[in-house]
Amino acid sequence: MTIFPCAKINLGLNIVSKRPDGYHNLETVFYPIPLHDTLEVHTIDNEFPTSFNYNLKVTGTSFNGDEQDNLVVKAYKLLANDFQLPRLHIHLHKEIPTQAGMGGGSSDAAFMLKLINNYCKLQLTNSQLEEYAVKIGADCPFFINCVPAYAEGIGEQLTPIPSLAEKLSQYYIIIVKPLVSISTKGAFGMITPQKPVMNCKDIIDKPIKEWKELLFNDFEAPIFNMNPELKDIKEQLYLNGAEYAAMSGSGSTIFGLFAQEPTLSQLKLDVESTIHCIKL
Repeated sequence: MTIFPCAKINLGLNIVSKRPDGYHNLETVFYPIPLHDTLEVHTIDNEFPTSFNYNLKVTGTSFNGDEQDNLVVKAYKLLANDFQLPRLHIHLHKEIPTQAGMGGGSSDAAFMLKLINNYCKLQLTNSQLEEYAVKIGADCPFFINCVPAYAEGIGEQLTPIPSLAEKLSQYYIIIVKPLVSISTKGAFGMITPQKPVMNCKDIIDKPIKEWKELLFNDFEAPIFNMNPELKDIKEQLYLNGAEYAAMSGSGSTIFGLFAQEPTLSQLKLDVESTIHCIKL
């Protein structure tokens, strides 16, 4: 059985307060985009030797890390605590960039929960899957339903915004992932939490051309200060006709929204990057 975990971008991201548990409350809009990993499972043959009840293989140019630390393993183990699961071969092929602010690892984990639920006929509801997902990561619950949503709390309190998909349906997105890695923990350490002048949920109701002056990612200022090449990428996207451009999450992906199909050859980038152009 095969499933295709998708990436997300953040339309605005405001860190509004620090919590007693050490986490931060935020306000953001998650938007799913059609850039996918591939996740496949099938039952391990009884005679296949393996030290675990799962056998994970990760491929793809964006993979960087230890297979046994992968969040799809955490998802398998989480369900295995409550259900008798078969031994599974798991193949994850990575296309979503890692350390990019696009939720690739969280998406893989959430889709693994959904895949096991269907493959093993566990009959869990989406609400139950979201309860498992939040144990893996703050943005994991978003990927259970994968619809545009306003997120509060640590990212797990979701309010769907179905009208946003129609609003962006005729747009193109350019995704630029430079060879720059950003520590999420370090990024939060550079933020002074505060409520924004205007909530991002209200801003996205306005015409997209107005977002440039209203919709902000709080991580951009400190991260751009340390990595000016990221600011340059954002400026290049605007110079080439983006109606809105921003860094996604804590970076380092920079994206731009275009009303007309953009020409990638016109982008002048000073840092080696992976670039995708996708119709939303």
